[in-house]
Amino acid sequence: MIPNILVVEDEDALSTLLQYNLEKEGYDVVVATDGEEALTVVSERLPDLIVLDWMLPKVSGIEVCRRLRQRTESRNVPIIMLTARGEESDRIRGLDTGADDYIIKPFAMSELSARIRAVLRRIRPGLAEDRVHIGDLVIDRVAHRVKRAGSEIHLGPTEFRLLDYLMQHPGRVFSREQLLDAVWGSDVYVEARTVDVHIGRLRKALNRQDAEADPIRTVRSAGYSLDMDA
Repeated sequence: MIPNILVVEDEDALSTLLQYNLEKEGYDVVVATDGEEALTVVSERLPDLIVLDWMLPKVSGIEVCRRLRQRTESRNVPIIMLTARGEESDRIRGLDTGADDYIIKPFAMSELSARIRAVLRRIRPGLAEDRVHIGDLVIDRVAHRVKRAGSEIHLGPTEFRLLDYLMQHPGRVFSREQLLDAVWGSDVYVEARTVDVHIGRLRKALNRQDAEADPIRTVRSAGYSLDMDA
């Protein structure tokens, strides 16, 4: 199941940016432009996480947070407040009202993405475990799908397992023998050269013409590693 994120932000340029980047990472994103609309959206479809601005038209973000925490059905929905209000008293008020995390504008998209993953892991671990995101790669174990920069990548079952294993250990170099044991199993006899063949197929699938870089690094006399900016 793909996590659904509600973004509540009245600034059009920022809400568009957030929706684009979060969808590129594989999330299902809904946008509300004021607090009243946000409360309506939540009552119609409970999101898995909410990114909530404080200073909103009609109903403020802090009031939205307070009301959601009062409702039984939305009491446990993770909320990350994203706001320009950076005073310590504001952060304390936001967290005391029920926000699970508090990010001050301006912010880095990479930080927000990391905070979202951390909150999902902590509060709804089932969602986080089924989906792994490294750089612009997203693997969904339940749907058995892979995306790079928002575009779906079609992999065979062995390439999928190989990528899944590498994504669980980004930056770590694995020998052919280690990959054979992890992906094929120690009780199956497969030549080490087979790893090279499947790595080649995986590279071909991942490296589109507009891709910035090859995510798989070959380490001479050592093996292979998945090296991407998290």
